[in-house]
Amino acid sequence: MGQSEQKKPAQFNILPKIINGGIAGVIGVTCVYPLDLVKTRLQNQPIGPNGERMYKSIADCFRKTIASEGFFGMYRGSAINILLITPEKAIKLAANDYFRYHLSTNEGVVSLPRAGLAGGLAGLFQIVVTTPMELLKIQMQDAGRVATAARAAGQEVKKVTALGLTKQLLRERGIFGLYKGVGATGVRDVTFSVIYFPLMASINNLGPRKADGSGEAVFYWSMMAGYEAGTTAAFTVTPLDVIKTRLQASGGQKYDGIMDCVRKTLYNEGVSAFFKGGLCRVMVVGPLFGIAQTFYFLGVGETILGMDKHKSI
Repeated sequence: MGQSEQKKPAQFNILPKIINGGIAGVIGVTCVYPLDLVKTRLQNQPIGPNGERMYKSIADCFRKTIASEGFFGMYRGSAINILLITPEKAIKLAANDYFRYHLSTNEGVVSLPRAGLAGGLAGLFQIVVTTPMELLKIQMQDAGRVATAARAAGQEVKKVTALGLTKQLLRERGIFGLYKGVGATGVRDVTFSVIYFPLMASINNLGPRKADGSGEAVFYWSMMAGYEAGTTAAFTVTPLDVIKTRLQASGGQKYDGIMDCVRKTLYNEGVSAFFKGGLCRVMVVGPLFGIAQTFYFLGVGETILGMDKHKSI
């Protein structure tokens, strides 16, 4: 809910929340997608025997990607991400509000443990969409890095598309091919949501309220609450995100599950490898959730459905 606690409404309206979440996700991911692509490539790039690597920093990755693939190369894999981010964010944000509603007291108060439980359940529900979305996104993003290296070696490069990848995964592994890395995705998303939602709500409750008597925080405070909570949660789960990214990427080192990925990464690269792309991830997730949370609270779904958002939840 993320606003000052009031008497619990008699009914929870899920449809406008789903609409709000979908709109929030599309706007948020469109704004930060280039940074997300850089994060993926930094996390999954191989290191040579003498420490050589393709990208030396965030700025270097941006420069080399644009030089080799053009500006729109920064949006490689974005179509599938934007398409699936609508149900993903709709589920995540709406489910958190739904569980918070049912776990709150009659006065609308949600204790910290119950807020964490609501967030965790929201994170668990979203992986149905998140896993295939991120699998395709990561493989599309990483395909650019692999293609650049292949061209540099004088090899022929076959164009990779999201539809082609989907057909290949379905042909080779069936529907479960789209759920490669689902365990790591679940661990990351549940942990993230347990941290993010209670922290965001707590920060949001501390800010100045609107003058309309609704009890809602002013928009810039909601954006800041989403940004700060998103940044904190994103940094905390960076090691889990690195593991998930490596399990889902198509090239490079192969892993037999989460523990094998942890073992091989520690052996080959050390502890610091689990924080690869961490700064970039924080730069992606903080603004993404700040923007998404703000648009979610605007209540576009209620407006479309002709509902008074101050009288519904």
